[in-house]
Amino acid sequence: MTFANTGKEMPETLDFVQACSEHWNVKVHWLELVTANERPFYRTKEVTYKTASRNGKPFEALLGRRNHLPNPVARYCTAELKIRRMKDFMWKMQGYEHWDNVLGLRYDEPKRVSSSRNASERERWGNLMPMYDAKHTVKDVLEFWQKANFDLTLPSIDGQTLAGNCDLCFLKGRKTLTKLIKERPDLTTWWIAQENRIGEGTGATFRSDRPPYVELLKEAENPVMDDMFEDDAMSCFCHD
Repeated sequence: MTFANTGKEMPETLDFVQACSEHWNVKVHWLELVTANERPFYRTKEVTYKTASRNGKPFEALLGRRNHLPNPVARYCTAELKIRRMKDFMWKMQGYEHWDNVLGLRYDEPKRVSSSRNASERERWGNLMPMYDAKHTVKDVLEFWQKANFDLTLPSIDGQTLAGNCDLCFLKGRKTLTKLIKERPDLTTWWIAQENRIGEGTGATFRSDRPPYVELLKEAENPVMDDMFEDDAMSCFCHD
């Protein structure tokens, strides 16, 4: 089992991965991106639950190396921080030429299942989705965790964990982000810093179709702005 850590997941997510490892006695290989000045520029480092970044360093290093921000069209963050780290681990660090990749996609996520199957045909792995094959839905997942003695402690609304994946991921909808920012305005600090650092002189942001994070923070602080905007969420599943 692998977990590719961006450094921007919520601490509860890391705690949950570790709890799964301990509860079922399954070793989790914690992976992070590190950059270098010579080829290969992007490398994989194995860390632990205790040493895994919780301050966005892997993501920040990637942005510094690319010197431009990812966006909904060019989601290089997903490729470099997640997919290629796991590929590096299996191929270069473990020596596998081909392997099965098990994804937790449900029966009520047919589009994700279809895209994941098509994507795996071009790679060294084949994607398996046993939850889809067993016709498990979000209802089954929620019932399973209600009976368990531990859980991902992030709030779930209509089966959606709003703070899942990177905390304020730019693929999350505007309304979703303002809800999260109302609860945790401190989370904007990192995202504002990256837009200021990488976008200096150009005004580049993670999304050209909505305000930068510094403005989203102001929106979240202004009760008049509540429910003024439609949610513009995109798929935030980091294997799409």
